Amino acid sequence: MVLYTSPFPNSFLSVLHSFSWGLIFPCYWLADRLVASFVPTTYEKRQRADDPCYFHALCIIITTPIYLALLVASLPFALIGFLLWSPLQSARRPYIYSRLEDKNHANGATLLTEWKAAGNGKSFCFGSANVCLLPDSLARFNNVFNTQARAKEIGRRIRNGASRPQIKIYIDSPTNTSISAASFSSLVSPQGGDNTNRTVNAGIKRTTSMEYKGDNSGSNNSEDSREDKAGAGEPNEGDENTCIVRINGEDNGHMSDTETDTVNGQAHAGGPAEPSLEGDAEISKTPNHKQKEGDSGSLDSYSASRESLVKVRVGDGTVDQSTVNNKLLYKASIMKKTSVRKKKHTDETFDHEISAFFPANLDFLCLQEVFDKRAAEKLKEQLHHYFEYIVYDVGVYSCHGCCSFKFVNSGLLFASRYPVMDAAYHCYPNGRGTDSLASKGALFLKVQVGSTPQDQRIVGYISCTHLQAIAGDTTVRCEQLDMLQDWLSEFRKSTSSSSTANPEELVAFDVICGDLNFDNCSSEDKLEQQHSLFTHYKDPCRIGPGEDKPWAIGTLLDPEGLYDEEVCTPDNLQKALESEEGRKGYLVYPTSKNHSSSQKGRKASLKGNGRRIDYMLYTEEGLYLEWKVEVEEFSFITQLAGLTDHLPVAMRLMVSTGEDDP
Repeated sequence: MVLYTSPFPNSFLSVLHSFSWGLIFPCYWLADRLVASFVPTTYEKRQRADDPCYFHALCIIITTPIYLALLVASLPFALIGFLLWSPLQSARRPYIYSRLEDKNHANGATLLTEWKAAGNGKSFCFGSANVCLLPDSLARFNNVFNTQARAKEIGRRIRNGASRPQIKIYIDSPTNTSISAASFSSLVSPQGGDNTNRTVNAGIKRTTSMEYKGDNSGSNNSEDSREDKAGAGEPNEGDENTCIVRINGEDNGHMSDTETDTVNGQAHAGGPAEPSLEGDAEISKTPNHKQKEGDSGSLDSYSASRESLVKVRVGDGTVDQSTVNNKLLYKASIMKKTSVRKKKHTDETFDHEISAFFPANLDFLCLQEVFDKRAAEKLKEQLHHYFEYIVYDVGVYSCHGCCSFKFVNSGLLFASRYPVMDAAYHCYPNGRGTDSLASKGALFLKVQVGSTPQDQRIVGYISCTHLQAIAGDTTVRCEQLDMLQDWLSEFRKSTSSSSTANPEELVAFDVICGDLNFDNCSSEDKLEQQHSLFTHYKDPCRIGPGEDKPWAIGTLLDPEGLYDEEVCTPDNLQKALESEEGRKGYLVYPTSKNHSSSQKGRKASLKGNGRRIDYMLYTEEGLYLEWKVEVEEFSFITQLAGLTDHLPVAMRLMVSTGEDDP
């Protein structure tokens, strides 16, 4: 299958499209600004609280006639542009595939080594987020604004979080969980200092992440990384940008003063961090992007996330270290105190947490509501610092391909560190109300993640979707889930080059990500909760229809509280969501026949920990029979605090191949 790298098959149509859009854009922009001036966000209302009451009204009285006059003047040009633009959409391709040719530009991504499936397995990390990048006037109805600046900052935060090194800590003795600052300060960034030989004890594994300046990782030495892994005896192949340290049981895990001084010297050897590539002038215009010193969402911060450093698994039980050293040195910066990753149920087979960062070594990213085309370009530029392959501007426009007229695309965007082999998009034809104005649908992708010693390709399938949003449209969503399954089955058949007798490809995983716009606890969503999709695909957060696991939390934030001091930064939002009181105050809760999600005083009597409408599903069906897929980690992420009204989610899957080659 051919991947489309441009929206039109030839340059003439591209030029004609650019010309027609150039005629439309002034009218579009003026209408957007005119509506936006009448829809203030809560942040703007607070900023104006100290101004005289007549000041804002005076501004509107002055600017509204100007906007209206210019809007009327631009209408004839917009009409001509529309008459050219609309028929061109019949020749438009359903997506644009962008591959970063200059790999030096991908500063945040280390060079991926091809997985040969010769070890015990490999993990793959998936992320999904609804980023609410609508035209500014429409975004304000969700209490967010300045779409262009938000797009740039969202991209910067994602690549900043994903490009941090992943720290794996192995402890010799389960009775000794003391972790000293000196032990951690030896984990300097991959590009600087001496890469010492780090041994791994085949005992208890702990995983954490540190914030890492992705812009500085362009000089990573992949050969050194491979040598470290070989020396460490790391069982999983291809864990890029991973530091491994052994903490033995002698001397309570502490280092001598001499060792500490040596290690601190290594930490300082990394040198000062490079300044941010982009200026902050535009970003500072909105409160979403202002970070206090040390905030985990800031690009210039080296504070550790509140991820687990100290959880230890012993047999069927869990041992939690409640206090750890909070003076971990990383590139001459003091890191924030870490918190324990809580696992309340000892029978849970994987880690789960609320994290202030996107996972380290994020492999695949699925985004929804990237509707604004200019914002999509800014977001793509930022993500290309980490992801080499991006599929964006997904969808159809005008009347082409769907039953009703489409003003905006699907809003889907996919980013990957692995090459995309095939891609396909389908538009849901049954959208209703305002959703029918967007070409909401499903994006299906096939990626190559490695090859076997027998030259068989190792591939994976990822589906990204966004379902009908209007409350009460249960039947519409169920029909869309039916279409999603049918389209995915057709995509797998049409792109498979294997047969049972002679497999040329081995399927490692099949994952569905997206905003499904229903939760697993609301009584109004019972039909979706019992859909057959959940018999074929597993939801790591779900026990069964109508019941989530106790640790699962909602992903839909209350828009009215986005700019409250308690939740306006990643760290603060993380702390708030770790408590039941904070969740009740800042998450939208499931509705029932007798309660409304907006009635905060009644939330205590409702099921669950908020409306979880953003899903990550995986299946064991249709994969290579000798391999096993299981969840290694699931995260609810607060790094986009103040930038969107959804919580991103992430899932790390382990593909176990066994000791022998397939």
